[in-house]
Amino acid sequence: VHYNMGGVPTNYFGEVVTPKGDNPDVVVPGLFAAGEAACASVHGANRLGANSLLDIVVFGRACANRIGDIAKPNAPHKPLPAGAGDEAVARLDKLRNAKGSLRTAEIRRTMQKVMQNDAAVFRTQSSLEEGCRNIDETVASFADVKVSDRSLVWNTDLMETLELENLLINAAITMHGAEQRKESRGAHAREDFPNRDDKDWMKHTVGWFDYHGSSKDRVKIGYRPVHMQPLDSEMEHIPPKARVY
Repeated sequence: VHYNMGGVPTNYFGEVVTPKGDNPDVVVPGLFAAGEAACASVHGANRLGANSLLDIVVFGRACANRIGDIAKPNAPHKPLPAGAGDEAVARLDKLRNAKGSLRTAEIRRTMQKVMQNDAAVFRTQSSLEEGCRNIDETVASFADVKVSDRSLVWNTDLMETLELENLLINAAITMHGAEQRKESRGAHAREDFPNRDDKDWMKHTVGWFDYHGSSKDRVKIGYRPVHMQPLDSEMEHIPPKARVY
């Protein structure tokens, strides 16, 4: 995916990290990410086609090496808690039997129009604020989704609905994160804030989505610092600067 930006935040071992308290890099034990799904912050997460290969080759190997370091041979798995997996099965079954009034394609088309109209190439505060309202309403409309196929074999209707839920989550986080970032950087081009602002905005946006929150409070936006220095003295630090043509 040449234009994929961001992803699950990881350290250079491929371990997933999350901000907690004063520590922006708390490791989530046992969870790894690499490739197009991950964001190890290489190249500042810019739209560089090399990131795909770099991520999967370098950090895929790093994940394997790290797992080899921390996993003990023949160690038993920890026992699963009671009801493990029940929520995932309930989510699938709820959507498979959804009897709302809006077809998956209708909600998806609305989502596409909202993102194209309100979070287009050139953005403004008013367009993004309207976009936040519109995408929140679109996310809320998913509760009224309709799935016609109830089968458990090759159910493309169900698959498209599950994919739509994932798309809505990413769209909502993208819109709210863009509204809060008062600068232009990379593909985020704001007409009201045309310049890059390294003083206030040299940081990663981190987004959370609460399935159980109200329609207006499901998205939470936070930030992580950018790691600016190399891990050793073999190479000098190259300070960031604006990309100009």
